[in-house]
Amino acid sequence: MEDKNDDRDAFVRVSWVNVLGNVGKVVVEGAIGLAFGSLALVADAAHSVADLVASIIVLVWGRASYDEADATHPHGHGRMEPLSALFVGGVIAFLGVGLLYESVREALRGPGVDTDAWRILLLGLVFAFVSMLAVYLYTVRVNRRVGSTALRALAKDCLNDIYTSSAAAVGVIGVALGQPAFDPIAGGLVSVIVVYQGVEIGRENIDYLVGGAPSGEKQDEIREKALAHPEVRGVHDFKAFYDGTDIEVEMHVEVDGDQTLREAHDVESDVVRRVREVEGVGDVHVHLDPSGIGEWKENEDAERG
Repeated sequence: MEDKNDDRDAFVRVSWVNVLGNVGKVVVEGAIGLAFGSLALVADAAHSVADLVASIIVLVWGRASYDEADATHPHGHGRMEPLSALFVGGVIAFLGVGLLYESVREALRGPGVDTDAWRILLLGLVFAFVSMLAVYLYTVRVNRRVGSTALRALAKDCLNDIYTSSAAAVGVIGVALGQPAFDPIAGGLVSVIVVYQGVEIGRENIDYLVGGAPSGEKQDEIREKALAHPEVRGVHDFKAFYDGTDIEVEMHVEVDGDQTLREAHDVESDVVRRVREVEGVGDVHVHLDPSGIGEWKENEDAERG
């Protein structure tokens, strides 16, 4: 319980750092971009508005995943975390499409950036780059212990901010070289990166929400862990699927049918313990069958017939 409370406190602390980091980036880049007509900076600041909303959602919703199971949520609140991360991805992708539209329109009608202000524009980007790098490194460091998919989404978004600020810098450098058309081009590049990252975050977390299966390699690892028990003769009717970010396992395990009930119970408990040692595995449900009777094979043959 104490470890879970520590993880929850760390989760909230990192979420607040992301909120405050995005507030600073929005204020500095937004003010400079609007004052001097830089679409690249405005696009980068607008992206951070979405990041700010997403980090607030993670702060409010994501910490609910640490709440204990109750009468209305007997399996706990683990799905709140990927739901928060999915919202992050959706907001990012939606905003990216809007920014791409604005970039194309700005490129067609001609850039309105103040070419004499490139030093101030570059200073704003340096602030954005350094602040987001610091938030990213802190989020990743804490999440090595917490293991939160929502914090991982925020970390990806911080990294995405670093990429977008670098892309926006291309526009500012173009302005410094007397090529203001680089500004909307950089804004468009930022937008494409934003859309891609949002889609990737959403795609990853949909599997967590709909009960998708883990990778074949992970399933093989789980199955082999059960088969490694010296009393296990075989495994069938194996299922592994996501319940939130945890993997839930169901399987029938074949053991010596002459064992006493107590001996069989000890084998079952040991198999459950071993399988739970696999990274990412949560609940494990084992049904014991006496080896050699082949009833499951007969049932499979009947279904095929």
